[in-house]
Amino acid sequence: MKQLRLGLLAGLLAGAGVLSWAGARLWDSLGTLPSVPLAAPVVLAAIAVVLLATALSIRSRLRAQRERRPGAKGVEPLMAARAVVFGQASALVASLVAGMYGGVCVFLLSYLDIPPRRDQAIYSGAAVVAGIAVVAAAVFLERVCRLPDDGDDNGSTAAA
Repeated sequence: MKQLRLGLLAGLLAGAGVLSWAGARLWDSLGTLPSVPLAAPVVLAAIAVVLLATALSIRSRLRAQRERRPGAKGVEPLMAARAVVFGQASALVASLVAGMYGGVCVFLLSYLDIPPRRDQAIYSGAAVVAGIAVVAAAVFLERVCRLPDDGDDNGSTAAA
């Protein structure tokens, strides 16, 4: 399985940000810009927590398996592969979503004197931070689940 490249994620974030900023300018010139939901940063933060918890759980199970602790629960390869796919998909989508909210946030920065627009800028900024947290947690999960190098002779059998 190929690992995600951070350049790809940064490119997606930047491209989505530019398109979102242009779309927000166009939409605002034609009518009222739709509001940023308060749930956006909350949902992204929840996804980041789930990814981080999964990564920490798999890492502790792999460490126990590597140290040959009695009663250690191993990690099945299919479970690790599913976790990696979940992490990669989450990172790709979170990059796009963070870019989208980032573009809206940049657009709204010029309207901070208007209270509703200021609130929308805060929500979109929080969504960007939460989206970056999702990407970081997904990359950490991917690193935890990667196979050891061929030269690694310590007997660890990290899955997928």
